[in-house]
Amino acid sequence: MANEPMLKFVGVGQAFPPKREADARIADFGEIAARYSDDKAGEQASRCSQCGVPYCSTHCPLHNHIPDWLRLTTEGRLREAYELSNATSTMPEICGRICPQDRLCEGNCVIEFSGHGAVTIGSVEKYITDTAWERGWVEPVQVGPARGQSVGVIGAGPAGLTVAELMRARGYDVHVYDRHDRAGGLLTYGIPGFKLEKPVVQRRVQRLIDAGIVFHQDFEVGRDATLDELRDRHDAILIATGVYKPRAIKAPGVGAPGIVEALDYLTASNRKGFGDAVPSFDEGPLDAKGKNVVVIGGGDTAMDCVRTAIRQGAASVKCLYRRDRANMPGSQRETKNAEEEGVEFVWLSAPEAFDGGETVGGVRAIRMRLGEPDMSGRRTPEPDPGSEFRIEADLVIKALGFDPEDLPGMFGAPELSVTRWGTLRVDHKTMQTSLEGVFAAGDIVRGASLVVWAIRDGRDVAVRMHAYLKAKAERVELAAGKVAA
Repeated sequence: MANEPMLKFVGVGQAFPPKREADARIADFGEIAARYSDDKAGEQASRCSQCGVPYCSTHCPLHNHIPDWLRLTTEGRLREAYELSNATSTMPEICGRICPQDRLCEGNCVIEFSGHGAVTIGSVEKYITDTAWERGWVEPVQVGPARGQSVGVIGAGPAGLTVAELMRARGYDVHVYDRHDRAGGLLTYGIPGFKLEKPVVQRRVQRLIDAGIVFHQDFEVGRDATLDELRDRHDAILIATGVYKPRAIKAPGVGAPGIVEALDYLTASNRKGFGDAVPSFDEGPLDAKGKNVVVIGGGDTAMDCVRTAIRQGAASVKCLYRRDRANMPGSQRETKNAEEEGVEFVWLSAPEAFDGGETVGGVRAIRMRLGEPDMSGRRTPEPDPGSEFRIEADLVIKALGFDPEDLPGMFGAPELSVTRWGTLRVDHKTMQTSLEGVFAAGDIVRGASLVVWAIRDGRDVAVRMHAYLKAKAERVELAAGKVAA
């Protein structure tokens, strides 16, 4: 619950030590980061060329002042570097850990273009913020004068937490409603602990609790209150639920035991890290130990699954993806890490059926070839007739991405308008939905995307929500004045 003491998190790599000697190279993420911090931060920051056109900043969704805080880091002015980084991001140490820098800031570094390897911007960002926490530079949220208005935030993921912080700083009462027992959304339950240590998330949440933000955990809109009831409680609502509906595979045998959803698998692993009782893990179905694991998909979630399975001591881990390496949506850095840890990638392959008895026994697949580009410009995979093959599997994890849930139905709000993809329809000038005073941000608007984009959306919607609430207060004051007159 929101007010329970923070729990010590045992990282997945610690909870499930690798069983093979070759896997000893999988070191604890925190230890690697600490060595980097001690030895490399100033050296890496000094490599920044301070170029006239900072492509790193322009390709960051938050437009962080990257060259400026790299320069401050080089000069040893770490507190100023942190404060500058913190000025544009509500979660710099989290972005430093999990952003796909190879596709964003680092991938657009001028030094990278020259062939000398990018400045490791993410690691420096993590370092300066972790240092700020250690040295007490991270100040409490500075809460503005009370405005007498309240905001309800549905969803405690990165977009919702960003809005909660920024609106509380403006003096609004803020209540956050989330269906999980801990805040953080995918930061808490969807991303493995070896990539994002859970105390890093929980200390951010605790900072918000200390600022007076009220968290309502285990709260489901539609079950515990309808959307209309929340609208009656608050002057404005933000919907930032993310997208959680897993994309399905249509193939014979797909319902067999041992074929599981990626988020179920990752959530179970993260809950074990928190020390929770997880029957679906303890009884075996969601534990990869000793199993031949096949993960289907090529995005970042698939990479999280294969690397978690390695840490749980799987006998073998294969990743089945229908396109080639150059066309996979996930981070190339993550893919390289997975390969180094022992994951085998089966490129240009797709499942046709699953076989087995009481539990899955294998994946029947077919080789694919890339055809003509589709509407997005990506070449469409096509089956290569006669190239069928089979992979042994005791555990199959489906990681094909996520779609929006039926929020109008779940929330008891049929008038809540959605797009043809199921995302919430918003006016992009006001960021309001089809309902007055109901805003939306993050993946539920843009579809499954990056944490850094959710933070950016949260930052933007807080500005729009503040303007709306100011105008609403002025209308109330004007009406009261007319009545008094």
